[in-house]
Amino acid sequence: MGEERVSPRARKALWGSALGYAMDGFDLLILGFIISASSLMVDLDLSQTQGNSLVTATLIGAVLGGFLFGMLSDRIGRVRVLTWTIVLFAVFTGLCALAQSYWDLLLYRAIAGLGLGGEFGIGMALIAETWPASKRARASSYVGMGWQLGVLGAALAAAWLLPSVGWRGMFAVGIFPAIAAYFIRHSLHDPEIFVKSAKKPAKGLSLWLLVKDWPTIKISLGITVLCSVQNFGYYGVMIWLPQYLSSRFNFPLTQSALWTAVTVIGMTIGIFVFGHAADRLGRRPVFFVYMAMSALMVVVYAQLDTPLALLIGGAVMGFFINGMVGGYGALISELYPTGARATAQNVLFNIGRGVGGFGPVVIAAIALGYGFGAAITFLAVVYLLDLLAMYFLIPERKGEELE
Repeated sequence: MGEERVSPRARKALWGSALGYAMDGFDLLILGFIISASSLMVDLDLSQTQGNSLVTATLIGAVLGGFLFGMLSDRIGRVRVLTWTIVLFAVFTGLCALAQSYWDLLLYRAIAGLGLGGEFGIGMALIAETWPASKRARASSYVGMGWQLGVLGAALAAAWLLPSVGWRGMFAVGIFPAIAAYFIRHSLHDPEIFVKSAKKPAKGLSLWLLVKDWPTIKISLGITVLCSVQNFGYYGVMIWLPQYLSSRFNFPLTQSALWTAVTVIGMTIGIFVFGHAADRLGRRPVFFVYMAMSALMVVVYAQLDTPLALLIGGAVMGFFINGMVGGYGALISELYPTGARATAQNVLFNIGRGVGGFGPVVIAAIALGYGFGAAITFLAVVYLLDLLAMYFLIPERKGEELE
């Protein structure tokens, strides 16, 4: 039997979802560079805690946006709501360029986070509902790679543009995703499985379908743990670690950006491999391998002490710690019905983002009080929670047709 055919509509959905997610990655990581390497802190008289809280506010806004836009998407349509989230995100990211104080900047970041929170889950639901079951994980991984390309773009922009246009210029660039929203709205259509589901009378809020019975509650709890650990480790490494490397090894901006770029390349390869392996071997086995290797690699990384070793080690560590993001779209889509699929993707993943927003603060506090090794060891222990949650709470539903 030959491979299932991928329709032109499915490919368009992939491009639209990946593009939206790439804009998210660019924005969030450029914020990390702006905080650590521009005049923002001086211009607005911010403390380091206030600077880090801008990331936290964005991610907390993403949690709220995940709830709101996930439920709206399950009720009135994937493409329409995805467009709204991108426009909201673009406008308020652009407004950050006009900020005059910590408080209005914090507000703009939180509202931009609302839009950011809606894009991941809607895009992943759109992909799951248009791609064939045998290629669902790899399609989800391609969307995840979109984020990494956005992050890579942020690293390059930080090195090339930030010194010349400053932090206001970098935020102003954030208005351009609104153009992508126009493309998405006029070239994509809602999947047939969603259209059929939407014709049926709604049975209350889609949010309740995440906790409708004990087996579903266990699954939702397990996914929440997985997403929380994923985001906590990711933001801890990608937001805090460049600042740490800059201070410990006296890396200038270009070298910190180089470290980020190489690490992101490792993450991108890890996501690609995860998606293809999960389509062939199943979701659970591949998650187990990546979780165990993530715990191991962060411990190994703590032993490295030269720039070259940190550069290569960062790529290998990135392969595993963020490679898992390639599996969440398919995993969550297969565990929930169409009437709650975007809600599940957005709510559970963005709760994880909210927890992840505290990663840079918590890890920085541990590093300050107990040293770099203690901070990395803490990350390794956190990854062991993933293994337990996956083993006890998450079933395997590889390749099953969606409800």
